Amino acid sequence: MAIRLIFSVSLGLWFLAIGPNPGTAVLDPGLSWKNLSCSACWGLFTGLDLALKLPLCTKSHQRFKLLLLFFKVHIIGHIPPGLCMKVWSWNYYRIVNRYEGTIAAQFFGHTHVDEFEVFYDEETLSRAVSVAFISPSVTTYINLNPGFRVYQIDGNYPASSHSVLDHETYILNLTEANEGDNPRWVFLYRLREAYGMKSAFPVDMDNLINRFLLDDGLFQRYWFLYHKGHTAQPCQQACKTATICALRTGRADDPALCKDLHDKVTYKETQSFWRQRRMC
Repeated sequence: MAIRLIFSVSLGLWFLAIGPNPGTAVLDPGLSWKNLSCSACWGLFTGLDLALKLPLCTKSHQRFKLLLLFFKVHIIGHIPPGLCMKVWSWNYYRIVNRYEGTIAAQFFGHTHVDEFEVFYDEETLSRAVSVAFISPSVTTYINLNPGFRVYQIDGNYPASSHSVLDHETYILNLTEANEGDNPRWVFLYRLREAYGMKSAFPVDMDNLINRFLLDDGLFQRYWFLYHKGHTAQPCQQACKTATICALRTGRADDPALCKDLHDKVTYKETQSFWRQRRMC
């Protein structure tokens, strides 16, 4: 019943905000949602030329062009850009850079685990400009607890950033649920509290990645939460390098984003780990 309730409430809120057709919706003065299901790298399945299709979501849609000028925008999609076809991913990265002052937040899913992708300025790849938050799944695939997330967004007031301020994740512990007849959702963690962060802006998420490199205990905490509170073994060496590299990689197949990580583990080894975690 609890899972059905989450799905029905989520669906009702989605249709209330977006309507039955994917596209763009104005939620309140100053904020809109852009649903990227029109081109969320489904070329992985259909073979569409998304290098041509992606610009339709930005250049040809007059309404979206106006939104980019006068509104803050939240982008919602399914497959995270870093896992998409290279040509699509790089074009999307370019769009995020171009409208970094307008795109207040990005939300994706698909991987079933709890992670994020940081986007950097294209000139130096050193200044964090945006974050794609990737939510954990309610489904258990593969060997995971069900989970869901609640985001705290900067509120509706004049000059609001509409950025993600924090988020909370809840899980259904399957081990406990199978031992009794009263399964319950429990609080797992809060982002800023778990990682000792003052805020959750792009620069903060980039700093968190750098802290993972220096503090293995902090990284192993991330690895535990990445699996929604269930993991059989720690992530070391090539696994750790590949995982941290994925956090930096909002742009597919770009070794430049992780060049400082490949003194002991090659980019080819990193890619082999990524192939194991792809859902498609």
